[in-house]
Amino acid sequence: MDNTPSGIDRAAPVVARRELPISAPAAAVWDLLTHVPDWPCWQPDIAEARALTPLTRGAVFHWRTAGLDITSTVYAIDAPRLILWGGPTQGITAIHRWTFTPLTGATLVATEESWDGPSVRADPAGIGQALDQSLLQWLLHLKSAAERTSR
Repeated sequence: MDNTPSGIDRAAPVVARRELPISAPAAAVWDLLTHVPDWPCWQPDIAEARALTPLTRGAVFHWRTAGLDITSTVYAIDAPRLILWGGPTQGITAIHRWTFTPLTGATLVATEESWDGPSVRADPAGIGQALDQSLLQWLLHLKSAAERTSR
């Protein structure tokens, strides 16, 4: 039986969701988000990022943020509409989903993430607030980079 997540864990103690319209074509926004090695160029919260292969189902990539070394696995991908990745890091099981909906002259980007683990259950309100702000920052940085390169 395949235990690969098909979405975020809606029963997790922390679930956050944000969305933002970005004035750029979905393909351009998708390319920015899915080219992992370039993340530090437009996402200042990420110190380093590497992927040895293109992002496909089962691909693994590594990145460093907030002092954490994270290894993520792509669980699902449907370019340029959806990508789902996640994995365990320091006792936290995270699942992160991105969706891209074309609009007239823009793309609606939605991101949602679930976190579970002992440290998350110990302070779900505080960790939930931090995750919510992290998702907002991801979107704002993605918006800035996509709109700058799409002009």
